[in-house]
Amino acid sequence: MAPGGGVCKEVVESYYPKFANYDTMMAKMEKTGTPVKTSVGLGEKHGMPSTNGVHELLECPVCTNLMYPPIHQCPNGHTLCANCKIRVHNCCPTCHLELGNIRCLALEKVAESLELPCRYQSLGCHDIFPYYSKLKHEQHCRSRPYNCPYAGSECSVMGDILTLVAHLKDDHQVDMHDGCTFNHRYVKSNAHEVENATWMLTVFNCFGRQFCLHFEVFQLGMAPVYMAFLRFMGEDCEAKKFSYTLEVGASGRKLIWQGIPRSIRDSHRKVRDSQDGLIIPRNLALFFSGGDRQELKLRVTGRIWKEQ
Repeated sequence: MAPGGGVCKEVVESYYPKFANYDTMMAKMEKTGTPVKTSVGLGEKHGMPSTNGVHELLECPVCTNLMYPPIHQCPNGHTLCANCKIRVHNCCPTCHLELGNIRCLALEKVAESLELPCRYQSLGCHDIFPYYSKLKHEQHCRSRPYNCPYAGSECSVMGDILTLVAHLKDDHQVDMHDGCTFNHRYVKSNAHEVENATWMLTVFNCFGRQFCLHFEVFQLGMAPVYMAFLRFMGEDCEAKKFSYTLEVGASGRKLIWQGIPRSIRDSHRKVRDSQDGLIIPRNLALFFSGGDRQELKLRVTGRIWKEQ
């Protein structure tokens, strides 16, 4: 036993968990050099070549992600990242000695000399970055995959735009339409029900790009409201090249909203909570519906255009 080291009684149940997200999968792919696909087919990415094995040394044995300072080591020299040091309860997953607070300064220094390609190279990013700049770049890389924009259920699928369009159509049965104008009808038999209200999503193919029209009911403070807004399937800088209008009304009265579609980089909840869209208070929605004010019948029309 190494001096000062004690055998840990508690160790993590599994040191190699299944891929839980895209980043973990890509890190594993870099390690083995084996082509791997996501559940919806993001395409293949072969592992990047290591630099005399240093690249493999920088991979945490628990999460398989690349390690960044502080890199910890046990008295026997086994290393792991700071996040996993907490996960394994300060117990080395390799030899079960107590980790203590030993930093592997030599490995941290060696990492400074490395230059590696972006992990999203197969998705279109061909830049090379110093080791300690690579992680920050990847967090904002324009080639990184997008999250599924469907809001009616939790969906962990990620991919490029074409992959997500196919996923929305095949797996979520989302309506797909061509054209830059739309007439969206929303009917609900019990207009006073909020908890089980349906999230509506329609995808429009317009100007060779895809736009997501969201329509839903949610609680704003104490009052339920209906909201419609548009998201762009692409980057924010591209979304700003477009504008759109939404209109709802009846009996000679109308509400009109004009705005810029938000990128799907912004989550559905973020856009909704910012109230960046057409908001219809319940009383007004029931007035537009006519009848006995119990059934909701709203017709939302809109148009998308490209700014010059």
